[in-house]
Amino acid sequence: MRFLFLIGFFCLAICSLQAQEDEVPASVNAATLIGVGGYDLMDTYLTPGSRIPYRGWGIRILDERMKLTRLLSGRISRQQIVSADFSVTQNGAGTARALSGFLDYTLGYHYRFEPLPDLRLLAGASAHAMVGFVYGTRSSNNPASAKADVDVNVSAMALYHLKIKGYPFTLRYQLEVPFLGFLFSPHYGQSYYEIFDQGNTSGIIRFSSLHNKQAMKNYLTVDFPVGRFTFRAGYLNSLYYLDVNGIQSHIFSHSFMIGIVKEFISLGGKKKSAPSHRSAYYE
Repeated sequence: MRFLFLIGFFCLAICSLQAQEDEVPASVNAATLIGVGGYDLMDTYLTPGSRIPYRGWGIRILDERMKLTRLLSGRISRQQIVSADFSVTQNGAGTARALSGFLDYTLGYHYRFEPLPDLRLLAGASAHAMVGFVYGTRSSNNPASAKADVDVNVSAMALYHLKIKGYPFTLRYQLEVPFLGFLFSPHYGQSYYEIFDQGNTSGIIRFSSLHNKQAMKNYLTVDFPVGRFTFRAGYLNSLYYLDVNGIQSHIFSHSFMIGIVKEFISLGGKKKSAPSHRSAYYE
């Protein structure tokens, strides 16, 4: 009996190892892009009593990663985006400048639908966090406006694969809209000295939703191979408007992006290419 038990255990172990070997691993679709574009800023904390827009140019760096998870039989994908941007803008008369810088992180999960062989529709939610600043060179009392918020977003994406004369392309459109969260904002006319040195922190953390914050990101990209490399070109439109604590501000940007894409399998912290894998982006 013990001999039969050992044989059975050995057979189960072999079957288990074979199943693990036969399982097709999920790859990571990683893209790093750099972009330039136009910026439109306005903040009544920096320009009390007026809604003067500052317009100019900015640069953005974006890193994106997507991977299929094991959730719901592999129909849930995970997406991470880290984005940093910096802009230099000026008022219409050219007499004052404003500098801005932002760093944001997004983690999203999407359920995948396949209505057509070459079309993937993804719907889900994402968590988003952002910190940044707008600095006005002419403002002496309150020269900088700090920005910080966390949100839960509605997230949707469409991926479409096509060939033109045998040349493959992958098109993507993605929409992100926050619907609830929390944000930091001083009161109108309140200095940061009052907040951090005197401890006057009442009301500087606010619940945010559509009543005081409207924001949206539209992301359109196309992937195409050139030799052994895959490139991604895109357009990112970011709209951000706040009306809280007596302060109105907006940050609008249009960035044209270009970068390179890699597919790899992560094994114990190591990256490895594989001839067979499940892609969250190209399948």
